[in-house]
Amino acid sequence: MSRKASSKQLQSSFVIAARRAAALWVVALCAVWPPAPGFALEKSVSVFGWSDAVDPAVLRDFTKETGVRVFYDAYASEEALEARLAAGDSGYDVAILPGPVLQRQIAAGGLLKLDKAKLPHAASLWPEIATLLSAYDRGNQYAANYLWSTAGVAYNVEEARARLGEAPLNSWDVVFKPEILKKFADCGIYVLDSPQDLFPIALNYLRLNPAGKSQADLKRAADLLGGMRRYVKKYTSADYADALANGDICLAVGWSGESVQARNRAKEADNQIDVDFVAPKEGTLIALDNLAILKDAPHPSEAYALIDFLLRPENAARNTNATRLASGVLEAKSLIKREISDLKATYPDPQSFSRLFAAPMSDAAARAFAAREWMKIKSGK
Repeated sequence: MSRKASSKQLQSSFVIAARRAAALWVVALCAVWPPAPGFALEKSVSVFGWSDAVDPAVLRDFTKETGVRVFYDAYASEEALEARLAAGDSGYDVAILPGPVLQRQIAAGGLLKLDKAKLPHAASLWPEIATLLSAYDRGNQYAANYLWSTAGVAYNVEEARARLGEAPLNSWDVVFKPEILKKFADCGIYVLDSPQDLFPIALNYLRLNPAGKSQADLKRAADLLGGMRRYVKKYTSADYADALANGDICLAVGWSGESVQARNRAKEADNQIDVDFVAPKEGTLIALDNLAILKDAPHPSEAYALIDFLLRPENAARNTNATRLASGVLEAKSLIKREISDLKATYPDPQSFSRLFAAPMSDAAARAFAAREWMKIKSGK
């Protein structure tokens, strides 16, 4: 999904503080952890991922156990990720790829087909999540899901009750029906700046194929999305968590991770703002961030070792505790802190989970059409 770096900045107070000292964090990742006796630090593995998608302590433990040094470089956006990979000879071994980027890298021949015999802990992956990943990687041949989140509506609970009473805020109607959305205009509405995410959501709401490429269907979705424009304060994929936490806005169409981030920041500030999140009952989009090995990886053996280490349930649980994003490792769920695993924003209830969908905009013409329509919507034309 199209998300900025802040989409992965969902941690406890300690990790948030570390994020704000990013330079120190990167140095910590690249530093050599003292190896176990008998290891010579001759081996290394290079990773390209979101700025804080992996708990640094997990990477240090990998080095401690294997003697393989980890170098971690961070990208700030999908665009930056794809530009770096397109340049070739990146020097990276492992990349954390969002679903749409994964699909395009497979088509471009940029990834190594995974040898599952070298990934014994892949057996712990969540079958339903693996099925959703197949929308981008048929048969999960090139990637293993690492973290996932859902699109939905994040809102200020007090402001929502003041406008809707006790009516459940569990439908995309709150966004797509102007008579409801306008009630929130005075307290501020932010919406994702991402046609590749919003068009599938709109298509699904219209009971059309969320991965559809018909221009007629896409135009209907554009008209629906355009109906929001007059009430939207800002289109952004980067700063709505802070805006919700600070009370600058009261409603956002965004990702579950950001809603958790906003909720935690408001609690830390003790500003009496309660932020909640709903995955609407009509169904919603899932964002999948996945581990893959680049075809020209200089250290493929070490890449396999790192991925398998990250897929161990206990390590996957540690990463979810740090990022507060759901793990693609099913067996990790019972090991995750209850305050996270019980949070519906992170792990939807079974009914909501069953309505998640992945909707790749794989057709270039459809993507271009949606992008043009999106620019018209944002410009108000």
